[in-house]
Amino acid sequence: MTLCSTPCVTVFQKRVYEAVSQVPVGRVTTYKLLGEHIGCGCYRAVGQALRRNPWAPHVPCHRVIASDGTLGGFAGGRDGAEIERKQKLLASEGVEFSDGTLVDPARIFRFESE
Repeated sequence: MTLCSTPCVTVFQKRVYEAVSQVPVGRVTTYKLLGEHIGCGCYRAVGQALRRNPWAPHVPCHRVIASDGTLGGFAGGRDGAEIERKQKLLASEGVEFSDGTLVDPARIFRFESE
């Protein structure tokens, strides 16, 4: 077992956290867009890295939603109190959902090509 004075994160997690930190307040991105941006086709792996985010909400994992415009998951859950918390965080940033779906698709942040 390794002990760290700061949270231990993998190189992959660091890439995910750096990328999601580019998503501005009032916008969201998708697991797929985030994965494509960092060169990872396994969007579930992106979700798992976000689930383990030790710096939330400063590293804004709540700004990542499913490609179909639904909230996706949050803190390991797909419903209940955690999803309500995600929706409230996004609402406080001006991102609204109706019946669990993003109201304004123009809020989706697309990373610039590198």
